[in-house]
Amino acid sequence: MKVVIIGPAYPLRGGLATYNERLARAFQEAGDEVRIVTFSLQYPNFLFPGQTQFSTEPGPSDIAIEVSLNSVNPLSWLAVGRRLRRERPDVVIFRFWLPFMGAALGTVARLVRGNGHTRVVAITDNVIPHEKRPGDGPLTRYFLSACDGFVTMSRSVLEDLQRLGFGHKPALYRPHPLYDNFGPIKPKEAALAALGLPAGAGYALFFGFIRAYKGLDMLLEAWADARVAALPIKLVIAGEFYEDAAPYEALIKQYRLEDRIVRATDFIPNERVVDYFCAADLVLQPYKNATQSGVSQIAYHFERPMLVTDVGGLAELIPAGVVGYVVSPTPKAIADAVVDFYANQREEVFALGVREQKKQFSWPVMVAALKEVAKLPGH
Repeated sequence: MKVVIIGPAYPLRGGLATYNERLARAFQEAGDEVRIVTFSLQYPNFLFPGQTQFSTEPGPSDIAIEVSLNSVNPLSWLAVGRRLRRERPDVVIFRFWLPFMGAALGTVARLVRGNGHTRVVAITDNVIPHEKRPGDGPLTRYFLSACDGFVTMSRSVLEDLQRLGFGHKPALYRPHPLYDNFGPIKPKEAALAALGLPAGAGYALFFGFIRAYKGLDMLLEAWADARVAALPIKLVIAGEFYEDAAPYEALIKQYRLEDRIVRATDFIPNERVVDYFCAADLVLQPYKNATQSGVSQIAYHFERPMLVTDVGGLAELIPAGVVGYVVSPTPKAIADAVVDFYANQREEVFALGVREQKKQFSWPVMVAALKEVAKLPGH
């Protein structure tokens, strides 16, 4: 098949870009011709709270990436859409994660479908956003109505599509594949040495961009629990603040956590991801709401036990008591699980469970789902 993926990719950085590049390689491995069309401008500054949208790492040499779509310039939407309509790829796969992108992506999708040949499929990370803004509904519907079908990575998003009135279109749920592109597993001692962390303590990891819905404030409150404080462990906070850091710093000061945390609150480049995960005993996702999380799939790749809160689709991929914990989104429930993990030395048992469970999360399965939806008749 001739495939075009439209979404973030190099020189943009972050989990979406990493995913799309890995997906392109999976199509190549299946014998398909594929390229990515990415953004020359992804976000206007008011929507991007981080330090920079662009990677400082070398770009991939094995993937064709075209930098041509400007999210706020309709002339760019028209140019990309018309060019793809003429090229007649078999399928165009859009990555949809934010209503703001609905105008650009929906316009391109409509133009491409005009050739009567190309099928338009969306990987929908979210259709109801974590952080709501005016206009979300119309922008989301504008995009979704231009698609022939959908693949979701959580059952909750599949249900959201039905609630929004798109249940008549082909849609499949397939779990987020493994992020297996960060290199092989490294011995814990080597990972700790690479991060400059002493080997005498235990380390629990909070990883990824820091936003309100990810619950770092709840986690800090759990870390203040007297039972957790009595354990010889530290919390590693690895990820860039995507909002004001002051409330979190206030909690750290209020609960006197300074000596019990390790800050790495800059963007974590791809080559350092292995060190943070392999140094960790337990990966923590104390989210207040969620659909799915790429952090789980990095933890699966590195065979690390996990704690997730029972929100959105997180629990779908984390069998409680097999690979870790699924707890209610409260500081006490999080603290209870952390204490159980360390006091009862659960790491090795859960790591064995992770090793077995990770076998189901494959990129060929995702490629097959996208092809299946593309071939199903639209309505």
